[in-house]
Amino acid sequence: MQYLDKSEICRFATASKDGQPHVVPVSHLYNDGYIYVAVDYKTKKLKNLRENPKAAMIVDSYSPMRAVMIQGSVKLLEKGEEYREIYKLFHSKFAWVHRDPWKEGEAPFVKMTPTHKVSWGFRTR
Repeated sequence: MQYLDKSEICRFATASKDGQPHVVPVSHLYNDGYIYVAVDYKTKKLKNLRENPKAAMIVDSYSPMRAVMIQGSVKLLEKGEEYREIYKLFHSKFAWVHRDPWKEGEAPFVKMTPTHKVSWGFRTR
């Protein structure tokens, strides 16, 4: 999962309760087997996740061609010790967090528990 650690952006997919897909680029963090995504309260992705707590993400590159796609169930982190720990990790990884910080309770994290993973392009020759 070093590939996920090094990447800063993924395409994050959710679906409404009616199954309408929604895909957006987001910053993500891979930590201890989970995927974390910072979201704002007024976003379509958060509305979708409240209606349908499943998501998918893909991190890819084209030179060399490789990708990791992960599907999973999600829960929201809005405060608490785990929230503060993930915020510190986001602050360490992403320069934009330094420029646009937020406080506990102002924006949640999505914690995705992977249930299915597919990757390609990682074979060693």
